[in-house]
Amino acid sequence: MCGRFVITSPPAALRQIFGYAEQPNFPPRYNIAPTQPIPVVMLENGGRHFRLMRWGLVPAWVKDPRKFSLLINARSETVREKPAFKNAIKRRRCLIPADGYYEWQDSSGRKRPFFIHRRDGKPVGFAALAETWMGPNGEGVDSVAIVTAPASRDLAALHHRVPVTIAPDEFERWLDARAFDADDVMALLTGPAEGEFAWHEISTRVNRVVNDDAQLLLPITDEERAAEEPKPKKAARKAASAPEDEGQGSLF
Repeated sequence: MCGRFVITSPPAALRQIFGYAEQPNFPPRYNIAPTQPIPVVMLENGGRHFRLMRWGLVPAWVKDPRKFSLLINARSETVREKPAFKNAIKRRRCLIPADGYYEWQDSSGRKRPFFIHRRDGKPVGFAALAETWMGPNGEGVDSVAIVTAPASRDLAALHHRVPVTIAPDEFERWLDARAFDADDVMALLTGPAEGEFAWHEISTRVNRVVNDDAQLLLPITDEERAAEEPKPKKAARKAASAPEDEGQGSLF
């Protein structure tokens, strides 16, 4: 799956790669999380455009978004059948620029975070699906979900699902829903090839969304790893003269 990702490439570089008309100027983001606004590239009126959408898709048929669990990922195997995605895969396919993402591996009962990125350091375009929810008073919310696929053998060591990345020479095919229907693009919905991505363990600072800085991407050091190990719990000592607590607690 994909629950956090990063965008660190300069805006001008991303504009050249994805070919959208706008010239947005946005800062690097090192810890993008669901519900936040994220850059999205769509094909509209014959051209590619940069848009901001909320990460966490809300289908158009939902009556009350407050009672609906946001869909941050869409499984490639079921996008044509699931009610939440079957219209979007036909008409509202889009791309999310990114420079990598995070995954957590369960190790000895503790989840350790890893930063995953292309081995050559180039940005990627996550395959995504978009929807617009309209409220009873005319308010609208544009939202998006990242498409995921089974992981290759190497990446499966971290997690069995990975974001689908679309190659630049396939951008047009993925984005142009008029020229290419859902059947035409299903072959694109696969995970990265074995060896295409690299990864390294990072600090658990990434666990907190408020931490959003370049230090999150650095490989963890032995000193940092030792500092993040849980401290052994000390047995509480009870003074012989202490009165019974009676469940009331004490400040001392």
